[in-house]
Amino acid sequence: MHSLRAMASKIEDYGFIGNMHTSALVSRRGSIDWLCAPRFDSDACFASLIGYDEHGHWSIRPAVRVTETRQRYRGDTLVLETEFVCEQGVVRVTDALAMGTGPCDVLRLVEGIEGEVPVEMLLMVRFGYGLETPWATATDDGIRFVAGANAMILRAPLELVRSDGRAAAIASVKKGDRLPFQMSWYPSHESPPKALDVDDALRSTESFWNDWSGRCSLKGELRETVMRSLLTLKALTYAPTGGIAAAPTTSLPEQIGGVRNWDYRFCWLRDASLTLDAFVLGGYVDEASSFRDWILRAAAGAPEDMQIMYDLAGGRRLTEFELNELPGYEGSKPVRVGNAASGQFQLDIYGEMLSTVYLARKRGLRPHEEGFRMAKSLGAHIERIWQQPDDGIWEVRGGRRHFTHSKLMAWVAIDRMVKIIEEFGEGADEGQAMLPHMRALRERMHDDICERGFNPRVKAFTQYYGGDTLDASVLLMPHVGFLPASDPRVQGTVAAVERYLVRDGFVLRYGTEHGTDGLPGSEGAFLACSFWLADNYAFAGRLTEAEALFQRLLDLRNHLGLLAEEYEPSLNRQIGNFPQAFSHLALVMTAYIIDDARRAKEPLRRTA
Repeated sequence: MHSLRAMASKIEDYGFIGNMHTSALVSRRGSIDWLCAPRFDSDACFASLIGYDEHGHWSIRPAVRVTETRQRYRGDTLVLETEFVCEQGVVRVTDALAMGTGPCDVLRLVEGIEGEVPVEMLLMVRFGYGLETPWATATDDGIRFVAGANAMILRAPLELVRSDGRAAAIASVKKGDRLPFQMSWYPSHESPPKALDVDDALRSTESFWNDWSGRCSLKGELRETVMRSLLTLKALTYAPTGGIAAAPTTSLPEQIGGVRNWDYRFCWLRDASLTLDAFVLGGYVDEASSFRDWILRAAAGAPEDMQIMYDLAGGRRLTEFELNELPGYEGSKPVRVGNAASGQFQLDIYGEMLSTVYLARKRGLRPHEEGFRMAKSLGAHIERIWQQPDDGIWEVRGGRRHFTHSKLMAWVAIDRMVKIIEEFGEGADEGQAMLPHMRALRERMHDDICERGFNPRVKAFTQYYGGDTLDASVLLMPHVGFLPASDPRVQGTVAAVERYLVRDGFVLRYGTEHGTDGLPGSEGAFLACSFWLADNYAFAGRLTEAEALFQRLLDLRNHLGLLAEEYEPSLNRQIGNFPQAFSHLALVMTAYIIDDARRAKEPLRRTA
């Protein structure tokens, strides 16, 4: 049996499976080390990712030495295959979260490919982030685990040994053998869900993902580059509501052993809006419609009450607390649940939302009867608040400032309102009557940013008004149509970022040594910011440099094409929550921009 004090795998050594209710991380070693049920932001029942094996996992692997491990997705799906090569033979474990069944049915199929290999299964259910040991009770077809409100049932074709919330088995798997396993979560006061035919459920799940990926409007090399990212973004969507999780994990550190550990299992308006941009570009307008409706529900009421983030159902209460009993990923403490940033004030979210609505309309999204009313109220609110300091895109905890990126995105909100009225006739006569004032406000905001956000001494737009420190978020100016890449101020900003924020070829968000974020320690290179620098190269006609940086970023993807939030060059490791929507949506956008530049087209921007 495995040691109960085993450590989690490297972040990049995991595969990701999901069913648009929840998701799981499966290591190359055949262990599911992270699973929350019944949805992404529920308590984890497998939490060894941020602790030890004793905090919950489900391992299926050979009981002999493995000489080679091969892991891959089955085509353009979320069905994951892991093959173990041993001296005695080869076995394959196929993993998926079933589509179209309950909120959390984990499927595992063990197949003998060559020879005969002894295989060990060890399941340790620990509800409440690894802190609640359930009762284990035998059933007619498996073992039931119950603690408080939660229950799991394991159905397996083997004789199972149970004790202390554990189930174990060992079997000799010969070529041609097929051993199906099903583990399902359900509320403990209800009867267990029906047993599934694992083979049928796997086929149905594979068919769902193939049908979805087959709807992608992209062709050729561009499709091949972005498809795994689009699939990952789709799997982070919470199907019942249309909300999109920023990542499926909590507290994977931005510095190994550090304190920059956050819970990302919620719907940020910014991240979700940018994700919808990626979907719309891939031809997935239905996803944009679902999220637009989610926004209207979550943001219903006075615009000043709008939060920067919500839970996946649109709930507002995301109280942050620490799980001191858990050691954290590789000793990175604290482990946090919830996110206090939900109470922050961030100006940029309005621009992200209206920019996505505009882009979706350009790509065929039909208007919503409440859409203009919401946009009108947001516009009036932005006019009242855009001159106030805020907490910024990076959710700093060092005090509010007049962040340049925040002002930029407030300008975007007004600009997109103007465009929506001009190009689509939104609001009819009322919209037309608003136009002169909105245009004048847009011009005044533009002048303010150029005068106060640009530092002539640094020859760059800086992190905040009157400052001399840099922030990679201002690289988005050409993306959103604020200034062209040819503008000397933009070129100066790119040059300053290259000098001061590039480390080992990748881009930091900002210099943590300046203390703006109010946190100790440092962090790795932020992958989305590195993609933004590649975009700027393409916008400016520096295509060779854009392609080179883009390829270096693609090379950071793990063996399955997945990216975390950051990369630590000194360790050659991915760090931060995983897989990260922000990284994957930035990859998709950069692929489009470079593809346009290669074909001598005007590079894609979020204005077209």
